[in-house]
Amino acid sequence: MSSLYWLDDKSWSQIAPLLPRGRRGARRVDDRRVISGIMHMLKTGARWRDCPPEYGPYTTI
Repeated sequence: MSSLYWLDDKSWSQIAPLLPRGRRGARRVDDRRVISGIMHMLKTGARWRDCPPEYGPYTTI
C-alpha cells in the first residue's frame, strides 16, 4: 500500500533519542513503526480500528 506514512531517517534521528530505553515492563515493540502508524492515523483521520496492519495491531498504535 503506497499511501502509508513512514518516518524518514532524518525525522527518526531527531525522535529516537527522546524515547525511553531500558525500562521494565512490557516488551518494547518497533517504535518507528508505532510512531509512523500514529502519524498515519492522525493525517488520515481514520478510526483507530481501521489502522492498516502494516503498523501492527491498532491496540498498540
